[in-house]
Amino acid sequence: MQINKRIANYQENRIDYGVILTVLLLCLMGLAIVYATTAMIASQGIGPTLQQALWYALGALVVIVVMQFDSEQYWKLSIYFYGLGILLLIMVLFFHDRQTAIMTGAKSWFKLGPLSFQPSELMKPALIIFLSRLVTEHNSQNQARTIRSDFMLIGKLLLASAPVLLLVQLQNDLGTNLVMLSIIGGLILLSGVSWKILLPAFSIALILGGGLILLAVIFPDALLEIGFKPYQLGRITTWLEPFSDTRGESYQLVQSILSIGSGQLFGKGFGISEVPVPVRESDFIFTTIGENFGFFGSAVILVIYFVLIYQMVQTCFETQNEYYTYISAGVISMILFHVLENVGMTIGLLPITGVPLPFISQGGSAILSNMIGVGLILSMRYHHRSYMFSSEDPYMYNDRSNY
Repeated sequence: MQINKRIANYQENRIDYGVILTVLLLCLMGLAIVYATTAMIASQGIGPTLQQALWYALGALVVIVVMQFDSEQYWKLSIYFYGLGILLLIMVLFFHDRQTAIMTGAKSWFKLGPLSFQPSELMKPALIIFLSRLVTEHNSQNQARTIRSDFMLIGKLLLASAPVLLLVQLQNDLGTNLVMLSIIGGLILLSGVSWKILLPAFSIALILGGGLILLAVIFPDALLEIGFKPYQLGRITTWLEPFSDTRGESYQLVQSILSIGSGQLFGKGFGISEVPVPVRESDFIFTTIGENFGFFGSAVILVIYFVLIYQMVQTCFETQNEYYTYISAGVISMILFHVLENVGMTIGLLPITGVPLPFISQGGSAILSNMIGVGLILSMRYHHRSYMFSSEDPYMYNDRSNY
């Protein structure tokens, strides 16, 4: 009887209800905000909200499926997920939706009837799983860390990531590539690479970034000659001087800033908007949060995100599995970058890149990508201990932490 009770308690503790409830809260808020944006502000009816609800339901099923696989299975399947992701990225270059490409300038979407699908979103978790395996393998083979071994690890990660970054760039999707780079950066930081490498690399990246911004302002033609698109240069100049062309390229950013600012401390109320903002329902949905609920409501949303990040970190520490640790670093880097970049671009702190707000922005591909990430985190606690029984101690366990 006592054994059965302890088994029941263990089965219940395997499920991380904290992460589940936090994600559920974000999804419910997302559903309400999408309704306010599309049905009440844009007068598009209930259709977009119902479609978003279906994506949430599908995302919940994805989480359940992803949870069923343990670290050993993900280890074995990682190369197949990576290969499938590469294949989809190649296919979308030839079979992308032409109308969407004309509207957005990016060749990133498949079109299946009324539904569109962005394969690069599924490439994010696939890349996380594969790169995490590379880091785990490298560290197990190089117990004595040296500068040379650290450079070798960085080389392996960049070599594996290069095809992904190239294919995404061919789609003209800078925002997704920045997310991929944040995943790579998160894994490198957590992998134990020496600061003697990280500090110069960070300094060089800072200098190059500052140099590109300076060139965009002083010699924009030089950037055009090396492959930059006019709209990409426009995003830099509008970010630096948003009110210089309020009716042209700066219109979206200016309207976003005005919308969020008009919400003041507590907002205008649910579904009330007096400032039009393009693509408010997807990349700029934070403007609805700011205008409807003000600074207080926006702060609550951000606190919920950071509670979710904290819970993910806690789950990672509890599992004590190296492979899972790197997977969690990739998932956390992905979600954290999405939040910081999306909020930053809507208030003018960062350039506009087309990165959605996790679990809230309208869009099925992004929801599925983030839900896969949540499923990977939940899988950690669900599988990190495999119990076995013996005559000496019927509640002995074997911690499977070799993968």
